[in-house]
Amino acid sequence: MKGLLFITHQNNQYDTLDSVRIALEGGCRQIQLRMKDAAKEAVALVGREAMALCKKVGAELYIDDHVDVCREVGAAGVHLGKLDMPPEQARTYLGKAYRIGGTANTFDDICRLAEKGVDYIGLGPFRFTETKKNLSPLLGLNGYRTILKRCQANGIRLPVLAIGGITPDDIPCLMETGISGIALSSVILQADDPVKKTREIVERMKMHESYY
Repeated sequence: MKGLLFITHQNNQYDTLDSVRIALEGGCRQIQLRMKDAAKEAVALVGREAMALCKKVGAELYIDDHVDVCREVGAAGVHLGKLDMPPEQARTYLGKAYRIGGTANTFDDICRLAEKGVDYIGLGPFRFTETKKNLSPLLGLNGYRTILKRCQANGIRLPVLAIGGITPDDIPCLMETGISGIALSSVILQADDPVKKTREIVERMKMHESYY
């Protein structure tokens, strides 16, 4: 996984499916369906509709937390937080056809996830974000530089996506740390023109593909 991952969000103007449509129209081709505190049935319902939207443009859909919903809707994979199903259990349930991502806040977290066979890492938070409860210590640029260097030194080649309070202006410096991509959410929906903002971010990411 590399480039831009859009994590679904909702606000006073847009619901979750609106956010999927916006990201896709803006050229994002990796969507994570995140519906914290929603019932599994609600996630599955929205997941099926989101999957249909993604298929139309050849985008990949990832389901946050719900391994069973991932398989039910035929998503590309699932993202697991620290309190979700263990990655090795998810792998047994899903098999090798699905990608499994894991949340990390430290280098030790990455080591544990690598041993459990995840396909990519969501590493953060970069800075403070209101979309995440129980926020871990902020990493900042130095944190990413240090952790990515340790990954390289220890032969860990997993794609690492930066997450947490990232803005478009952070992209150049973050990509230089060695990450594979970034995950964004509210910064897109808060824009005056969210589709245009997504398109600008996608283009900015392409400018830094040499860092992937």
